[in-house]
Amino acid sequence: MDDLFGSNGQATELMDQAAAMVMTYAPKVILAIVTLLIGLWLIGRLVRVLEARLTAKDPTLSKFLCGLIGVTLKILLLISVASMVGIATTSFVAIMGAAGLAVGLALQGSLANFAGGVLILIFKPFKVGDVIEAQGYLGTVVEIQILYTVLNTFDNRRIVIPNGNLSNSSLINLSAYDTRRVDMSFGIGYGDDIGKAKATIMRLLEQDERVLKDPAPMVVVGNLGESSVDFTVRVWAKAADYWGIYFDMQENVKKTFDAEGISIPFPQRDVHIFKQD
Repeated sequence: MDDLFGSNGQATELMDQAAAMVMTYAPKVILAIVTLLIGLWLIGRLVRVLEARLTAKDPTLSKFLCGLIGVTLKILLLISVASMVGIATTSFVAIMGAAGLAVGLALQGSLANFAGGVLILIFKPFKVGDVIEAQGYLGTVVEIQILYTVLNTFDNRRIVIPNGNLSNSSLINLSAYDTRRVDMSFGIGYGDDIGKAKATIMRLLEQDERVLKDPAPMVVVGNLGESSVDFTVRVWAKAADYWGIYFDMQENVKKTFDAEGISIPFPQRDVHIFKQD
């Protein structure tokens, strides 16, 4: 009987302790869960508002900065929730630091991409909307994220390039200036009139309103080839008109040369046969 009552007493004591722990920690856990949910909602709303306002002012900075702010606020929220439950924040921060060191060593490439993103935002070699050529790709910058930069190519492909590669290698920003020089080359036969061909090309350039008058267009003999006299043509135009002028001139010069009787030579071989008695 004593053993029975002793067992019942121990069970009752354990139940009382469990009830006391529930009464002590249950409100803290519930409050921590509510705080976590409300905090995540507020952080998401804050990031969206910041992104909307920053995008209107500086689209290049918005994605990167909002992503960084969101991650930082969530880490601070988790530390606050842990302290509410009763977890010692000092040890928690120490654990987070050790885990961060281990993760940093394992993700050195990602840290390099993060640093590259920071350098891109500070020195601004390009911004959202610019057309760049980098890492073998040519396209329009649509996003600069924390770790990657996203390009859309002209044939509608999506290219993701690590920021570390962009910040540590050469790139060409085709949108840095409002105007660009269009370089072209046209060949005529050695038997054709150089002055007539030069005047014909210049006339076509003057008729195209997209070609800027200053600097003036240049048409010169640039090379005496094996089978042709090659003209070097250089004109200045707005960056948006670059390819339009280039492609239109190829067609217009061919049609006009045909109409004017000016030949455009192509590689050919003459075979002479001598009959020997």
